[in-house]
Amino acid sequence: MRIGLDFDNTIVSYDALFHKVALEQNAIPPDTPVNKVAVRDSLRRIGEEEVWTAMQGYVYGARMDEAQAYDGVIAFMRAAKVAGHELFIVSHKTRHPFLGPQYDLHAAARGWIDAHLCWDGVALLPAENLFFELTKQEKLARIDACGCDVFVDDLPEILVAEGFPEKVARLLFDPENHHAETASSGLRVFGNWQQLSEFLNA
Repeated sequence: MRIGLDFDNTIVSYDALFHKVALEQNAIPPDTPVNKVAVRDSLRRIGEEEVWTAMQGYVYGARMDEAQAYDGVIAFMRAAKVAGHELFIVSHKTRHPFLGPQYDLHAAARGWIDAHLCWDGVALLPAENLFFELTKQEKLARIDACGCDVFVDDLPEILVAEGFPEKVARLLFDPENHHAETASSGLRVFGNWQQLSEFLNA
């Protein structure tokens, strides 16, 4: 089986890191929940959209190595590899931030993958199976070109987009239950990587 995986907010959780950075910058109240969306919403409520945009570039660039993998995802990838499945990461990510210092976000993400997506020092997927596309349409085309049998993403709009390959099973990763309304969309929804592993028998 060819298993395609999104990267940001699917493999990598930024909740703790965004909360930490926002507190360092005195941008949010201390009682803000440790959650990326809560940080974003707190800033938007006070009209600080540009602060949020710049913070994203800083986190995904200079602070990327501090981000954490979701619980269970590395075990999932290892089990999938042992079972003979082929793994791909296909992400839609700009190369540089919209505001602030122009970090190379693709290089930062690749560095994180090299450091974190390994088991006993062995990479969990080959470099040639890693793709960062600049547009959503290019991401959809890459999923198709990789011949994925299933694709896991945290964004329903990707999975139901016009142009998403028809033969690819669409699996929504939704650990915070942000997309309860998708129950009627035909997507299979999973709250953690243990559930995904059981479903795919990885």
